[in-house]
Amino acid sequence: MATLLYRLGRGAFRRRRLVLTLWLGALAALLAVSGALGSALDDEFTIPGSESQRALDTMREVLPAAGGTTGQLVFTTPDGSQITDERWAEPIERSLANAARAPEVSAVVPAEEAGTFSADGRTALATVRYEATAFHLADGTTAALERTVEPAREAGLETHVGGQAFAPTGVEISAKELFGVLVALVVLIVTFGSLLAAGMPLVSALVGVGTAVGGLLVGGHLFTLSSTAVTLAVMLGLAVGIDYALFILSRHRSQLAQGMPAEESAGRALGTAGSAVVFAGLTVVVALCGLSVVGIPFLTVMGLGGAATVVIAVLVAVTLLPALLGFGGERLRPRPGSRAARREGRADREAAAGTLGGRWVRLVTRRPLVAVLAVVVGLLVVALPARDLRLALPDNGSAPAASTERQTYDAVSEAFGPGLNGPLLVLADTADVAGDPEPALTDVAEQLAGLPGMAAVAPPRPTERDTAWLIEAVPTTGPDQPGTEDLVHTIRDWSRAHATDTGITLAVTGNTAVAVDVSSRLSDSMVPFGAVVVGLGLLILLLVFRSLVVPVKATLGFLLSVAASFGAVAAVFEWGWLAGALDVARTGPVVSFLPIILMAVLFGLAMDYEVFVVSRVHERQALGADPVVAVREGAPLAFRVVTAAALIMFAVFASFVTMEDAIVKPIAFALAFGVLVDAFLVRLTLVPAVLVLVGRAGWWLPGWLGRRLPHVDIEGSRLPAPPADATPVPAERSPSRV
Repeated sequence: MATLLYRLGRGAFRRRRLVLTLWLGALAALLAVSGALGSALDDEFTIPGSESQRALDTMREVLPAAGGTTGQLVFTTPDGSQITDERWAEPIERSLANAARAPEVSAVVPAEEAGTFSADGRTALATVRYEATAFHLADGTTAALERTVEPAREAGLETHVGGQAFAPTGVEISAKELFGVLVALVVLIVTFGSLLAAGMPLVSALVGVGTAVGGLLVGGHLFTLSSTAVTLAVMLGLAVGIDYALFILSRHRSQLAQGMPAEESAGRALGTAGSAVVFAGLTVVVALCGLSVVGIPFLTVMGLGGAATVVIAVLVAVTLLPALLGFGGERLRPRPGSRAARREGRADREAAAGTLGGRWVRLVTRRPLVAVLAVVVGLLVVALPARDLRLALPDNGSAPAASTERQTYDAVSEAFGPGLNGPLLVLADTADVAGDPEPALTDVAEQLAGLPGMAAVAPPRPTERDTAWLIEAVPTTGPDQPGTEDLVHTIRDWSRAHATDTGITLAVTGNTAVAVDVSSRLSDSMVPFGAVVVGLGLLILLLVFRSLVVPVKATLGFLLSVAASFGAVAAVFEWGWLAGALDVARTGPVVSFLPIILMAVLFGLAMDYEVFVVSRVHERQALGADPVVAVREGAPLAFRVVTAAALIMFAVFASFVTMEDAIVKPIAFALAFGVLVDAFLVRLTLVPAVLVLVGRAGWWLPGWLGRRLPHVDIEGSRLPAPPADATPVPAERSPSRV
């Protein structure tokens, strides 16, 4: 691997114009094609094979109007009078007539027909039906519906327009989400002390992200692609793209400062740091591909899209970056006498002794057991709130407080109870009922009304199929509350227990039931997903470091980071700590696939830092250093670059916390917090302390296993010696002007 990357680095350095042309050509072609084809994003959550999805598909066949989405028109009197007073009739009728003529509306159900008047008589709720789902409504459809209530608003009625049709249908990335890139630039300038060097990781990362996103948008016309998948790809692409380039460029600058010729340095940087980048990227890819284990299509596409983005980031780092190093040439060599030259050019032993990283590593390894206990206990304390973490798919109750959908959600909850915001649709199959099914259906509806957690059950209504009837049930709790999930399972259990007696089979569906099934599937998949990802990650680290302790220690540290991240998410999004500062619209359940996304992404990133820290220790160990000396001399060499990488990762993820989207915000927060914890407390504190504690046992591998494992060289020990004519360039005579 090291030799192959060494040759690839030198080849890209020499043929830099060709490499740059190929990457820019691919980027331009993909962006042009995606722009010509237009957007094909679909944020609808589906879960093939589940009861709710099968019933929903059937319902769309037998009753297309009920298989689409709905809007809500809420009218409330301003003075406490009854909404049925004659003076309010005319403006409400005009508003409903406008709604019936609005784009894509298939039907309008007035409050009189549905019986949706509030208990105090002040509020009426009309339902607007669409045959299309919320994610397939044309642009401007919901805005047109908002304008239909102007007659009622002008008459003095308090009006709200919302409902499932107003559910968020996409994530839009604005300039403020890219603020992390500016922070990354500042960190790179401080790290390298050079604008030219600082700009290269940004340029390579942006090319990689643009190529990956362009490819995903084109692929969106071939498979279902959500806007959340694109957002995740942008976050990951920026973070790992900058970090991978940072690791390679840091090694290149260090070698230049010590006098190595530029082309030779580029090849050796690829053979050493580039090898670590490839294996670190491989762990991220394995973790993201592990999302396929869950068996939910939108999550599989999200994982594969993220994995493809990381693959492109790695390819950019090992091809485009050395080409950019070729364009930079001698200008990247630190100027003689500069701070960068002194820092990069001094010997490893001196660097280990005099830097902040060296002092920190000596501090945590002086009493390693104390350091280990402090980190473990501290992270377990932070993880305690995770016991209260609740999961659900976001609904309009999670929308920004100023949005029309959130205001309508709150108005309906206040006037009618929260359950009306997420009614359950029960599809009744009467194929086994002899004679007229209506008496049996009426009896079933009455028994459903008596179930715990049920607020109301509407009379069964027929569909276009004689044996299929629709029953609408309203829970007493909101769509994302535990009581609603319990009610879904209660109805299903009741149906199975009474199907023989009644001859009627019930299937619970609708957006709320689909969300319940998605959460259940995700919960059931956590263990197999974790086993696959962690198992493959352990195998990769076992191959790289030929040690049993290193992979196990890395995995246990990752579990601590994940637990602490879950605790932080629960404290903010459940308990409300810092919720105002982070502009959290509503405390409560977080998006149900957050744990799996966090585990997948954070595992890969954690292994990134593990590889870069432990590989530098392993280098010293391979040269025969004592285990304690190897840690104290090797770990500091990765301290500065891992610190910069973690700060860049944190800045990129944290910038996405500013988004109002209820899916992206908690995921971005969890990743930002997890990166900080894993980099600084686990990889730069716990790892050195554990390696000192275990001593030589940290690199022990059974002989029988060692003979069967292939040798993977990521330290570049097998690289060819520099050619005789590659005379090092003395740093003091370097022509650098940077």
